[in-house]
Amino acid sequence: MPRNTAETGIHPLHVSLVAIPEAVVSTLSGIFDVMNAFALLPPPGNAPASAPPFGVEIVGLWPGPLELASRVPVMVQRGIAAIETTDIVIVPSVLLGPDGWQKGRHPELVDWLRAMHRRGALLCSACSGVFLLAETGLFDGVDATVHFGYAEAFHSTFPKVAIHPERVLVVAGEREELITSGASMTWHDLVLYLIARHAGATAAQAVARYFALQWHQDGLAPYIVFEGRNDHGDVAIQTAQDWIATHFSVANPLEEMVRRAGLAERTFKRRFTGATGLSPIAYVQRLRIEDAKRRLERTEAPVDEISWQVGYEDPAFFRRLFKRVTGLTPGRYRRRFMIPDYAQPPRKE
Repeated sequence: MPRNTAETGIHPLHVSLVAIPEAVVSTLSGIFDVMNAFALLPPPGNAPASAPPFGVEIVGLWPGPLELASRVPVMVQRGIAAIETTDIVIVPSVLLGPDGWQKGRHPELVDWLRAMHRRGALLCSACSGVFLLAETGLFDGVDATVHFGYAEAFHSTFPKVAIHPERVLVVAGEREELITSGASMTWHDLVLYLIARHAGATAAQAVARYFALQWHQDGLAPYIVFEGRNDHGDVAIQTAQDWIATHFSVANPLEEMVRRAGLAERTFKRRFTGATGLSPIAYVQRLRIEDAKRRLERTEAPVDEISWQVGYEDPAFFRRLFKRVTGLTPGRYRRRFMIPDYAQPPRKE
């Protein structure tokens, strides 16, 4: 495990922040600024100034300007051929094109990543940066996370990696050296984790306060929008899905779904689960909870009323189900996602 500079006081850990044409500039620049924050932060109290725990460098195939996916150029400070060892490698978010991730586009980088891992480096990704890391094969059979919008594409491209898009941060490997963060802004959690691990909890808390960063301690389930699978090719099941998409709040919907599919109930349940990955009842529950989420975000209706509107006469059951699916109570979900007063458009007199 790379050294903890807070404990040893030795030279800063070298952080290699990888720039490739598919990278997103906001993630790359954000990670760079936050991990360099120790040069900006005043020492606490009357404590003497100390050396920063990290030395961050933007690296790539060659030094010089590189245009990223956002069409914004960044300056690659050092080419990987000049880097024999490093302590931490971070691949920022990447933008997938319409054809998805193209494997084999960066063979030199993949070989370099393997070499850095052999020499003791942590391999980290922010969001979709794990697509590049997974090409090393080091994540095969290992837990990881990725942006939930890319989860299906990632699974298709790297089926040997156990992907958990609902998780904010996954730390895996024999040395806890394979670290992935989930959707978009969870790079905050990644850098705060690295700071806490190598510079101590107090340092991580100071950086979080300075930049107003927050840990995503509730996970990513509240952010995931449910979309039922419809690429299965089962016409009977698709017919039932099309109907339930607008009739999920009716009482006892299963009976009508079975009738519309034209199948025996047992056959329908088996085929529906095989096609969608969810039982019919679980599928209906997800549709109802998704509608409840929108009502909580966009209206001020009481939770009990929303429970009834989406098909549940027992508000207590609705509350338990909502928390099980999203990880938050309805009230907490509303506070998290409702547009705050200061951002509301001015009301007309």
